[in-house]
Amino acid sequence: MYILTVNCGSSSLKLDVIDTQTQQSVTELKAERLPEERDITLNGKTLTYSGELLFPYILTFCLEAVKKDLADKTISGIGHRVVHGGDKYYQPVLIDEQVAKTIEDLIDLAPLHNPANLSGIKAAQQVFPNLPNIAVFDTAFHQTLPSRAKHYAIDKEISKKYNIKRYGFHGTSHQYVAQKAADFLQQDIKNLRILSCHLGNGASICAIEFGRSIEVSLGMTTMEGLVMGTRSGDVDPGIVTFLQQKENWTYEQVETFLNKKSGLAGMSGFGNDMRDILQQAENGNEDARLAIQVFTHRLTKYIGAYAAVMSGVDVLLFTAGIGENSPEIRNRVCRGLEFLGIMLDDDKNKSAKLSDELDVANISDENSRVKILAIRTDEQLAIALEAQKIIEEKNKVNCIPKIPIAISARHIHLTRETVDVLFGKDYELTEYKPLSQPGQYAANETVNIVGKKNKIENVRILGPLRPKDQVEISKTDEFFLGVDAPIRESGHLDGTPGITLIGPKGTVILKEGVIIALRHIHMHPSDAELFGVKDHDIVSVEVDDEDRPLTFKNVVIRVSDKFKLEMHIDTDEGNAAEIKSGEEGVLMSCKQSVSLLAKNV
Repeated sequence: MYILTVNCGSSSLKLDVIDTQTQQSVTELKAERLPEERDITLNGKTLTYSGELLFPYILTFCLEAVKKDLADKTISGIGHRVVHGGDKYYQPVLIDEQVAKTIEDLIDLAPLHNPANLSGIKAAQQVFPNLPNIAVFDTAFHQTLPSRAKHYAIDKEISKKYNIKRYGFHGTSHQYVAQKAADFLQQDIKNLRILSCHLGNGASICAIEFGRSIEVSLGMTTMEGLVMGTRSGDVDPGIVTFLQQKENWTYEQVETFLNKKSGLAGMSGFGNDMRDILQQAENGNEDARLAIQVFTHRLTKYIGAYAAVMSGVDVLLFTAGIGENSPEIRNRVCRGLEFLGIMLDDDKNKSAKLSDELDVANISDENSRVKILAIRTDEQLAIALEAQKIIEEKNKVNCIPKIPIAISARHIHLTRETVDVLFGKDYELTEYKPLSQPGQYAANETVNIVGKKNKIENVRILGPLRPKDQVEISKTDEFFLGVDAPIRESGHLDGTPGITLIGPKGTVILKEGVIIALRHIHMHPSDAELFGVKDHDIVSVEVDDEDRPLTFKNVVIRVSDKFKLEMHIDTDEGNAAEIKSGEEGVLMSCKQSVSLLAKNV
């Protein structure tokens, strides 16, 4: 299948026709410094454009040139990079009038990018009128951000009125390179804590915990976070009102200043290309040196913060233009991070030359606990593969049968050793009642759990015994107990808080093990085949209610021959949705897991 990918920026255009079977580009067009200049190349050759220097005309010219170059090759569809999808989209979608309108409605949140993305969509529809167009959103990967990372500390009514929250960007790239890292290390991404540094003219860092984005430096717009080519990144909000007062600037002038006249370009005074800035710094330019220092200091600070958020890091990766090609920047960023187990090998770092043949380079010292990688990102390929899935209707699932929903109350899984301490050596749990999942049961035995603030008595133990102690609570319990429990899949306990368990015969102080369970669906392999999903796919589930239909997003699929079909949500979610155990939901859509994408990549 041949897929045309359209990456339409505010001043640049990249078109690729990708053969998804070979995963190679068969036609490539690049246009820079639009619309002021006619800098257009097709497969390495310069094109002559003599029309008006207006963005829509140039787009049409470029698309027509690609169409002509294809000759006998037939395109099956067009995948568009769309920067902002808001809360609406957490997976690629087929573009129709409503989708296009939503992208337009989000222009206020991405004023530099969404208008250009829309222009690319309209031009592609004009040149290829009979082909499906698919939007692949930069924000989609970050839909898994927990509430604590998503919200700003502002008035809740204003926040709700204007949908002010952190959305994150560069998601397609972060997702792609994270899986490349896992594949290179021959590790399951579900077991890795990854810091992905996307460093180009736009820059961001993403904390990827066990395959899910849980923090990202870019926020509601593309201006937050790291120092970028022309964007300031983090600034004191008081600077905005200060400049409006002192310079008598409008909000448009302030936005232009922070978006287009700041960052590396603003600090260095002569441009946003890191290669030029490094050369100027080497020549003694103090402004260039300061720009580099601020750029690397900001990123180093974020690495430390995000490592703390994940309670550690297993992989640090660098990607995009600067991240892939600048050993000096990588060195400056890693310097002083030995306390986190991040140790760079200078020789490997300097000699790492990424190419089509070498798309991942290990640049970590042999004694480094954290693997440090330089990885070539390929957003075009990722977009093409996502578009292919939509075109082949791989995301459509069988909605029969409906999925029973169970409310999971607080409970505890214990090891043999812990039961011995709490109830006496070789004590055997006794069954109170069987649970819906085969072989599992609620025990008669309960224990008291004691947090920093309060305790909860008579918390039931579930059997059989497990290899790890695990305490599953709700958010209400979390605040009552005074613990800071992350939302995790069962079994992922690294960096989780501990708690005290009190039984009739003894007390156990757990160093870790308290989680809020991620909403999930248990499936037998036969169920997974029927629904067209695989282990660790992310789905949405709709509960049909005449008065108030509900949709649960970001529900993880868990497949085992020991499971019976059932969706689990915790008591807080059940109470908020007014759902009781026994109600049913319908599987509406599927976002294939990162690991599945990697098998194609």
